[in-house]
Amino acid sequence: MAMTLTVASSLVLFLHFISSIASIDRSQFPNSFLFGVATSSYQIEGAALEDNKGASNWDVFTHLPGKIDDGSNGDVADDHYYLYEDDVELMHSLGVNSYRFSISWSRILPRGRFGQINEFGVAFYNKLINLLLSKGIQPFVTLSHYDIPQELEDRYGAWLSSEVQRDFGYYAEICFREFGDRVKHWVTLNEANLWPKFSYMLGTYPPGRCTQPFGNCDFGDSTIEPYITAHNMILSHAIAISNYKKNYQMKQEGVIGIVLYAKWYEPFRNITADHIAAKRALTFALDWFLDPVIFGDYPPDMKAFFSSRLPAFTDLEKKMLQLKVDFIGLNHYTTIYAQDCKFSCEVATSDGNAMVITTTERNGRSIGEPTPMPYFFVVPDGLRKLVMYIKERYNNTPIYITENGYAQCSNNSVLKQALLNDTDRVEFLQSYLTSLTKAIRQGADVRGYFVWSLIDNFEWTFGYGMRFGLYHVDYSTQKRTPKFSAKWYRRFLTGPVMFHNKNLETLAFE
Repeated sequence: MAMTLTVASSLVLFLHFISSIASIDRSQFPNSFLFGVATSSYQIEGAALEDNKGASNWDVFTHLPGKIDDGSNGDVADDHYYLYEDDVELMHSLGVNSYRFSISWSRILPRGRFGQINEFGVAFYNKLINLLLSKGIQPFVTLSHYDIPQELEDRYGAWLSSEVQRDFGYYAEICFREFGDRVKHWVTLNEANLWPKFSYMLGTYPPGRCTQPFGNCDFGDSTIEPYITAHNMILSHAIAISNYKKNYQMKQEGVIGIVLYAKWYEPFRNITADHIAAKRALTFALDWFLDPVIFGDYPPDMKAFFSSRLPAFTDLEKKMLQLKVDFIGLNHYTTIYAQDCKFSCEVATSDGNAMVITTTERNGRSIGEPTPMPYFFVVPDGLRKLVMYIKERYNNTPIYITENGYAQCSNNSVLKQALLNDTDRVEFLQSYLTSLTKAIRQGADVRGYFVWSLIDNFEWTFGYGMRFGLYHVDYSTQKRTPKFSAKWYRRFLTGPVMFHNKNLETLAFE
């Protein structure tokens, strides 16, 4: 009798949960809206040096002691290079109509422009793209998602040198030529605004360059190098955009944009200084890149504060920047408070250059429900506010939410069943999608949404200690198992499905 009551109670709770997440559905978005999942090459592919692939910066960095929390690397990761057919079938079963993934630069050009094109790499992405299209899934392709051939780092310092612009342009040309007849959505760089800070200010990403007080690295200059590398990234992006728009866009009928990491900032106090600080934090995080690629130059506020650090665009470069992006991609996970410290700043964080102190608590209360990911909190309305900010500042340029997701902490004490029963992730996704519908109703031209991520994977410096996937991965067997969130996303995309208790312990969609 006790077991029967337990099952009955669980079923009641389950039905209540289903009704609570039924307030958002696919019909609230435009018919042409792209719903997908996202991954990146280093995080899932594995096959690190197989089929003539060259070493990337991450292949080298992850093998240095102390760089990754759990001492792991992406040598195998999810073995997607060999299991891509299975993973495409997972997407097809979800009902997504788009898949955002990145191409491994070092799999296509193992030595950058100093070597030959790797035909094995070209063949792999051709097979992946063709299979996606055969399943009705549009490829949404990123050219570089934190990875670059190590050869370019060794030869001239990669993003620190203007030489990288030529290399990136050459790489983009090959990708447009080889895949552009089928790829209709291109991203030049992923999180281009975070990359310089993590790699050249804090030193936590390769090549691990920084200076005190931001970090303790052997080489670097945290006050100058982030702005040099950002400048080279912006111009590399511009070279790729220029080539695509002049030589490929008309005949291939695609679009091209850039993806930025995008927190929303709330003023810590309801005073003018903190309202200005929150806006300044956005400017130094987002407008830093978006102003050049939309308007052709750095934001006036940044030029006023950093006139000696920001490189200047030449007249020729400004002319090249006039070929604007077709869309803006936003990777959004959280909202934080910003407090002005313009006259008393000694803040060694990625936001510190904006003369703000950022925090997630006020008066002893968190800004939102905490998540297992440090500094990530559930604040759904932050997404709406962010989208509306982009809409107003950048003339309603089309927007894609290219990443949004919820982490689970993974260690030996966490049972697999607990990871599969990810109701917190479902609540997160439905609340952020609800927020997104509000922005759309307010006139924002939002055209797509991608869950990070399809499968659990290598999460950069966290290694395998954080899981964002809709599908659980057993890294010892590479078995993929749908979590509750995968079943919810399928229900959201394809309509209601039947469910029942399969046994006394598990309640699941069928």
